[in-house]
Amino acid sequence: MNWPRRTAGLNGSANRGIYAYIAWQERFEAIGITMTSEWTNPAGCNCLALRQAARHVSQFYDQFLAPSGLRTTQYSILARLQRNGAMTINALAADLVIDRTTLGRNLLPLEREGLIAIEPGQADRRSKDVRLTGVGATRLRSARRGWEEAQAQFEKTFGVRRAKDLRALLHEIATERKIAGAEAPAAK
Repeated sequence: MNWPRRTAGLNGSANRGIYAYIAWQERFEAIGITMTSEWTNPAGCNCLALRQAARHVSQFYDQFLAPSGLRTTQYSILARLQRNGAMTINALAADLVIDRTTLGRNLLPLEREGLIAIEPGQADRRSKDVRLTGVGATRLRSARRGWEEAQAQFEKTFGVRRAKDLRALLHEIATERKIAGAEAPAAK
């Protein structure tokens, strides 16, 4: 099947989008796929809505954490290590629901600043254990005030009950096996 490339419009690039959309719509309809408004509307996408909200809330919390020199992701890592103690990188990545390589990139500045230490694993010398240092615990305590202010402001804006319900729903989503372990359908 020949998929449409750019379709030139009457007034150049201003109209290319709509003409390309129409061309795509015609191609999809030719093979029996109907482009519904929900299918083509980004506002109807659960993934996009969650990602936008996550970025917005992260930026909000980052503003409150800025005086401590930590970002939200860094604060989360340090807080998890304080709560759980030393963990392997793989266990920490699984606990935070983050890709191992992404976690590795986030750990580098924390290690460089002496907030965490990465050492050979206790149980398996091939693995790496991550632990919070004394300097990291001190920084986490200083960042805690900013986190508490952000948390209070968020709950003031959305309500304590709604915030709690939101956390419960997001936890359910993050741990739902049908989503977490989902495999993409095979291409036809």
